Amino acid sequence: MRRVTGRRRLLALSALVTACALGLPGTASAYGPGEGQGAQQPTGPSGNSDGKGGISATAGAVVYDRSNNGSGPSVGPVASTTAWTPPACYYAPKYTPAQLKAYLEPIWEAGSTGYEWDAEQRDRYVNGHPYKDFNQDRSAKGYWWDAYVTPGREGDPGALDCTKPVFWVDSNTNPPADIPLAVTTRVLAELAYNEIRVPSTNVTLAPANATKVNLPTWAWLDGAQFKPVSVTASVPILGISATTTAEPVSLKIDPGTTDAVTYPPSGVCQISGRHIGEPYAQGKADRTPPCGVKYLRSSGNGTYALKATITWRIHWTGTGNTADDLPDGTFGATQNVTVQEIQAVNR
Repeated sequence: MRRVTGRRRLLALSALVTACALGLPGTASAYGPGEGQGAQQPTGPSGNSDGKGGISATAGAVVYDRSNNGSGPSVGPVASTTAWTPPACYYAPKYTPAQLKAYLEPIWEAGSTGYEWDAEQRDRYVNGHPYKDFNQDRSAKGYWWDAYVTPGREGDPGALDCTKPVFWVDSNTNPPADIPLAVTTRVLAELAYNEIRVPSTNVTLAPANATKVNLPTWAWLDGAQFKPVSVTASVPILGISATTTAEPVSLKIDPGTTDAVTYPPSGVCQISGRHIGEPYAQGKADRTPPCGVKYLRSSGNGTYALKATITWRIHWTGTGNTADDLPDGTFGATQNVTVQEIQAVNR
């Protein structure tokens, strides 16, 4: 049993490698912003071949609309605030009956996986245990599903979790319940989470260039840079999609030293109107900043690495009135702050 399980894993990985090499639907990351949106829905498997042994990428694989995503050189992915991470692999339609036959028969003829394994596979897909003749008599009624690696997660150990042998799903039928990574609107939402990009968080400080010991330093972010962003993931051949949206909710200030106090004491600044924190202006020098820091010790000849981290609340909506929340995400950046001693004047 151990040897058979290993071979099943080898076959699954072989399918993934072949898909990448041939440009089959394992390469959804090649699609740019907006592709896959409004695509004509296929009427059946017969019209969806890519000519290379698999369903065309826009028909079978997950595609992404990133037109409402964060952009620019400073953007980055959010990190989940919990132990949960988006799936590194998933299952989706990959072959029509004729395409699976064209893919597997040369492997069996080559004998590279051994007689016993080839015989087991023939029994599974040809001899009726449980499938007969690659389900060619059902070619207009469904698809063969197989594993895909999530774009950008190729080196993740979780990419090896999808080891189920190729399986059949009838059209307009949910995938088997015992395959949790089979693509659904929720899985699409989780895959879209992986694609979310949000702007960096260099805060504006006042004083700007260098602050003083025991002098409250105001910190804020322009809310216009931190509007909600979203990514839509879809499988056009199934007619399902999900849009995952990230909305900024708070800014956390870490002064970079224990010799400091933050405003508020928690260091977490809530969004207020168009800004996170409040911009400094003349006449506010005697006020306590709603968001900021006060350093209690000079940085000497160096600087303190102030870290500003935005928390993003993330939720999704999908086909069929599906919707839910996903774990909050964070993205932060550090900036150097010079803190000087207040110079006394002797008269």
